[in-house]
Amino acid sequence: MKILVVGGTGLIGANVAGKLNNQGHEVVIGSPSHGINIITGEGLSEALRGTDIVIDLSNSSSPEEENALNFFETAGKNLVAAEKLAGIRHHVVLSIVGIDRVQYIGYMRAKKNQEDIVKNAGIPYTIIRSTQFHEHVSTIIAVQGKEDVVNISTLDFQPIAAEDVANFVLKFALETAKNGTIEIAGPELAPMDQFVSRYIKVTGQHKTVISDNEHKYMFYDFPKSGLVPEGDHQKGKIHFDEWTQNLK
Repeated sequence: MKILVVGGTGLIGANVAGKLNNQGHEVVIGSPSHGINIITGEGLSEALRGTDIVIDLSNSSSPEEENALNFFETAGKNLVAAEKLAGIRHHVVLSIVGIDRVQYIGYMRAKKNQEDIVKNAGIPYTIIRSTQFHEHVSTIIAVQGKEDVVNISTLDFQPIAAEDVANFVLKFALETAKNGTIEIAGPELAPMDQFVSRYIKVTGQHKTVISDNEHKYMFYDFPKSGLVPEGDHQKGKIHFDEWTQNLK
């Protein structure tokens, strides 16, 4: 099949595109560096000509509210309009577990808008909501740390390896459209501070984790279980400690 991978140069996108290529599919990378711009529409109609599946893994240039809202609304509307004309059979979008519970956060509201645009487009679709990636723990430390101290919440956390995310995206994209939402998460649920402490230990960083019950993540307030699935979900295979062994 011919498959357009929007955001195909990113962490998940490059992985998914590589796996699709290995399976013999015709893969088009949807990114400005490849002549396809979902904001301006440049190259979009040409990329969708004869395309069966669109996998949207795009992201805004920053999580700032106005930037994210403008990006996901413009990109979403441009994509579905062009997909309707092209007769796309399946639109897959990667989203975030728990966004319904934190609509007071601009970025999460922007991602929910992206989902709603797809749901209302009349195109067969599958929305995959994922928990945070293992790979994001270093960002948490960088943002919430100060010199040799890192303040981390005891929020429930169930991170998933990017490799597992890519495999799920590949699996669901090649299946019949669900016309619904699927949630994916890592195999282990524990307080966030425990994951961060384990990461710091393995990577040999001289930082002290200060645990708190303020339920903040990247300085935003979250419900205690706001970052993890509430009900049925599919679990990845790669445990956090297994993933960290590759960091040594």
